[in-house]
Amino acid sequence: MDRIQTMSVFVAVAEEAGFAPAARRLGLSPPSVTRAVSELEHRLGVRLFHRTTRSVRLTDTGDRYLADCQRILTELEEADRHAAGIHAAPQGMVMVSASALFGRLHVAPILLDLLDQYPGISFSTLFVDRIVHLIEEGVDVAVRIADLPDSSFSAIRVGSMRRVVCASPDYLAAHGHPERPSDLTDHETINSSHMALGGEWTFGREGQRQGVKLNSRLTVNNADTAIGAAISGRGITRVLRYMIAPQLAAGDLEVILEEFELPAVPVHVLHKEAGQTSARVRAVVDYLAQQLRKEPVLATG
Repeated sequence: MDRIQTMSVFVAVAEEAGFAPAARRLGLSPPSVTRAVSELEHRLGVRLFHRTTRSVRLTDTGDRYLADCQRILTELEEADRHAAGIHAAPQGMVMVSASALFGRLHVAPILLDLLDQYPGISFSTLFVDRIVHLIEEGVDVAVRIADLPDSSFSAIRVGSMRRVVCASPDYLAAHGHPERPSDLTDHETINSSHMALGGEWTFGREGQRQGVKLNSRLTVNNADTAIGAAISGRGITRVLRYMIAPQLAAGDLEVILEEFELPAVPVHVLHKEAGQTSARVRAVVDYLAQQLRKEPVLATG
């Protein structure tokens, strides 16, 4: 078998979780499927599957290799469609990444619309509160809420949003309103790890920046927990404004120190493809950008 055929066999075994079902799917004999995988492992010098008499499962290396093979085979199919002149109908898998809360609230509904518009497209999402490495993690499109470093990735700015410091009205009534950032050292603060580098909140006014070292008794790794703690009166926290829009409207939280906040954080739709962008990625990027620009929470810059 050539390399592409061997990749197809490997993907079939991984997706079917067995050599016999993969052979049936491909119309090959089980020994030829087993031999193809063995030859692939020998050529790569790694083990791709853990095999027992009852199961076949991927190794960690095999899991990473599977994502690469699936991407390559999808791109080959798309190249064939492009050459055949039918590339106007996007097809294939697109992996989309965003932060957890923004992904759930604002990206996922857009992807559901795209499923209706393009029956040939399917999605895998990675909504997490950390920086995702597009190439290493096989992500095609990412919504990034951050200043972007120079890179070879293509980026479309779709808006911006502000960081805000907030607390519940009950907490502020009991402990008073901080009038300046330095007053925060006398308050209970709830530190969200992705918002405070080294446990410090940075503020700005008239071009001058000021860092405030927190004395937080509670540090959390996601915004939902920080917001819930603030609503219950546990202290002051800092989040992106979109995260607390419902709580602000309901009066459960109140924004403070707004005149000291830093400039708004840009929001981009980012993709890793250079040169000729595939139809499936272009369709997702264009529609995401179009719809996100309509979101009121991104019109704060």
